[in-house]
Amino acid sequence: MALAHFLGAALPLLLLRAAEAAGEVGVNYGRVAYDLPDPASVVQLLKQNGITMVRLYDANPKVLASLANTGIKVLVMLPNEELAAAASDPSYALRWARSNVAAFYPATRIHGVSVGNEVFDSRPDLNADLVAAMTNVHDALAQLGLADAVKVSTPVAFSAVTDSYPPSSGRFRDDIAQSVMKPMLGFLERTGSYLTINIYPYLAYAEHPDQISLDYALGNSNPGVRVDDDDDDTAGLTLDDDDDNDGGGVTYYSLLDAQLDATYYAMDDLGFTSLKAHVGETGHPSAGKPKTGRRPPRGGRRHLMAGDDDGDGYPVASVANAHAYVNNVINRVLSGKTGTPHRPDADMDVYIFALFNENQKGDGPDDIEQNFGLFYPNEQKVYEFDFHGGGGGGGAKASWCVANAAVGDSRLQTALDYACGHGADCSAIQPGAACYEPNTKLAHASYAFNDYYQKNGRASGTCDFAGAANVVYQAPADTCNAAKAMSWCVANTAVGDARLQAALDYACGHGADCGAIQPGATCFAPDTKAAHASYAFNDYYQRKGRASGTCDFAGAASVVYQQPAGACDAKSSWCVANAAVGDARLQAALDYACGHGADCSAIQPGATCFQPDTKAAHASHAFNSYYQRNGRASGTCDFAGAASVVYQAPKIGNCMLPSRA
Repeated sequence: MALAHFLGAALPLLLLRAAEAAGEVGVNYGRVAYDLPDPASVVQLLKQNGITMVRLYDANPKVLASLANTGIKVLVMLPNEELAAAASDPSYALRWARSNVAAFYPATRIHGVSVGNEVFDSRPDLNADLVAAMTNVHDALAQLGLADAVKVSTPVAFSAVTDSYPPSSGRFRDDIAQSVMKPMLGFLERTGSYLTINIYPYLAYAEHPDQISLDYALGNSNPGVRVDDDDDDTAGLTLDDDDDNDGGGVTYYSLLDAQLDATYYAMDDLGFTSLKAHVGETGHPSAGKPKTGRRPPRGGRRHLMAGDDDGDGYPVASVANAHAYVNNVINRVLSGKTGTPHRPDADMDVYIFALFNENQKGDGPDDIEQNFGLFYPNEQKVYEFDFHGGGGGGGAKASWCVANAAVGDSRLQTALDYACGHGADCSAIQPGAACYEPNTKLAHASYAFNDYYQKNGRASGTCDFAGAANVVYQAPADTCNAAKAMSWCVANTAVGDARLQAALDYACGHGADCGAIQPGATCFAPDTKAAHASYAFNDYYQRKGRASGTCDFAGAASVVYQQPAGACDAKSSWCVANAAVGDARLQAALDYACGHGADCSAIQPGATCFQPDTKAAHASHAFNSYYQRNGRASGTCDFAGAASVVYQAPKIGNCMLPSRA
């Protein structure tokens, strides 16, 4: 890492360039529920939270009147049920436009009309009428003198794009490409409008959790996915963790970007290489499970086909994941980072789905269809977000600054030099220091950017570095925390059991205390070479003061800077719930723990560890808090048989149970 160059005069120029491709973030305001606030209260909620655009699934006059004189941009919709009439009768389209747009404009700042919603999926019988209806609505607006101010589009589900991997193969489905999409794109280009595409990376991740990383789907910091020109299916996804890769292709750092580029390539395929695309819906469920085998409900959500679990035993539909995805999208758009590898200068608006959890969708409260909202119907946030940028409740919510690998090593180095030269403590990323490994630009830059950001009180604008960084709201798994000055030595399973055994014997014979991995001892299970070797290697390493060279064992081990999940610690223990006793006994014991000193704030609705929302998960958090606060004293983890002590750190959902009070 060099500390020789600073951003200087180049910084404002880079910031200006980023600002040129700015977009705006709004919300989808659906009303498929019986317990939502009245429109006047909703408008106040929008204003209080800095939400400047709203998309409706109709043109409800009470809602439109409530939005008058607020400055909030409004996108109204001609529903699918009226599409055929608008297509066949220009006078019908004119009456609709006069009653639902002109009657409220300009007091209500209507700036667009969606003609239908996901017609190809929800009403394919109307495919042939779609472009005619769009044309008639536009012509009606022109007659009313509103065609320049109010643009016409139609939301298209991402399922309209086929062969979306690699993105450069993207094209529209054969049944709609020439017959509907080509004339539609021509209409949008002629009228100065844009394609509206509804994209949910969650859907792709849910169907391929074995091939797509969760951080990539959420837009968190990740090594990126390199797409080679000859990739022809999802099995071609490869993590791009080699900074020196010169093999060609393109690297994507979010699934949203890959899906947007597939859409752009599909538009290119039909000859429309400069037409804009806006995201009409995107979001992530905060709870629930998918239901299959039903028609898509009204309001823009299709059923989710699969994938309520990410393979590690906790729901992908969680508050933490929804919080991460939505805030990543909001902050990205507000910082002007709307470009993609294929269209780096793209400018687009994005609408988050949805404003509220809506209780008349799906098949009940455990259906994810009811759990896409930013707010509960009582107007309480499901999780923290900030439409002003920042996404964490004005600094009260923990946040981190991480490097954006997409800008490349050169810009990362420049920004890294700036951070280290302007107050960031970069000593921990010097050779041999606690956070030098992994020795990559991305890792070092993330460390420096975050130190600068934290030292400046997480103030707005202190995590940008001319687009080289962004704020996240989950502790990055791959960013070293030098404040803890901790590292661990773990076994390298690739060397095979024979070499692990030889190194294990060496460690145990040269100072490591291996008593805890003997048969029947605290850390004997899991009885594998890798687990036993990791225990012995780490004990040796810690006893040697984590000195350089004490975690190698002829290549059989390596140092890590995040505590290994599931690693046994003979000196630590945790208290977890025994699900076999049933929910009634767990609830009784949970109530006792929370009422007798356990800190149960983290398992309240919307809090960090509320998900998974099960008795066993909540009880484990409460029991462990009680146990740790009582010094792990004998008898403090029993709860009449509802709990037991374990010696490996349990992970429940996204939360690791603490090993101390």
